[in-house]
Amino acid sequence: MMDIASMVLIVIGLCLFESINSIDNAIINAEVLSTMQPKAQRWFLLWGMFFAVFVVRGVLPWLIVWMTMSSLGPVQALTSTFSSDPAVIEAIESSSPVLLIGGGTFLIFLFFHWLFLEPKSFGLRVESFISSQGVWFYAVVSILLTALVWMALKRDPLMAMGAVSGSTAFFITHGFKRNAEENEKRLMSGDMTDISKILYLEVIDATFSIDGVLGAFAFTLSVPLILIGNGLGAIVVREMTVGNIERIKRYRYLKNGAMYSILFLGTIMILDSFGAHVPSWLSPIVTIVVIAYFLQRSRSTAKAMKSRC
Repeated sequence: MMDIASMVLIVIGLCLFESINSIDNAIINAEVLSTMQPKAQRWFLLWGMFFAVFVVRGVLPWLIVWMTMSSLGPVQALTSTFSSDPAVIEAIESSSPVLLIGGGTFLIFLFFHWLFLEPKSFGLRVESFISSQGVWFYAVVSILLTALVWMALKRDPLMAMGAVSGSTAFFITHGFKRNAEENEKRLMSGDMTDISKILYLEVIDATFSIDGVLGAFAFTLSVPLILIGNGLGAIVVREMTVGNIERIKRYRYLKNGAMYSILFLGTIMILDSFGAHVPSWLSPIVTIVVIAYFLQRSRSTAKAMKSRC
């Protein structure tokens, strides 16, 4: 069982990761909300927050844990990490590698897609070169998936299925995100009713939240802690949405920090799935350090640009 200090550190790491990872979502929400009537804005910010926190970031992790660890009941899937029952502990240890390798594969694919193909502010020198080699993205992730499946088959065929499932989940959610980006202009126009915009924003939020939900398993398999940490992060995103989103945009390297955190978290999950001992404090500390570095770079760059004006 975890001690209080570990729980607090995990919740802080989850909250920070969810907040930074959801900046793109906050920007889309803010831009679309600006085209809606005040009543519709209030409805989305109230009930949309309830759906985002308790349904997507609460029910989804629970369903994933329950489906992956089929020997546990629905209540045990919720409370399993706080249990001292040897049978529950054995069920977690035997089933968690499938979940971890699937989530890790998803996150690493997500990082490489950003690194090779997505527009970005270059926070590190190597990013510019890699972005010019975008054609290699599919080769890199295909080779990586082949290597993971080959190693997983030696350990447990279900782990190989987990890696393939993580890859499949990435391409499905990527398709939804691309569709959301292509339809954002239509959302910004007057062609859609406020109700249609609210429903579409809920779909976008659910799609974007999958990254945070899967990344959360690098911190803990405890559904209550994921709900608390990701829920607090979702509240921070709401404040960013209703606050000065333009100021957030000036922190140009925050997205870089989120993506490098995703790389490290995905790597930790894959290592953990193959039996490497990963201390519970590593994921929160890595996340805090990486995001703090890129936040400081963003501030320095913003000050330098302001002084030139």
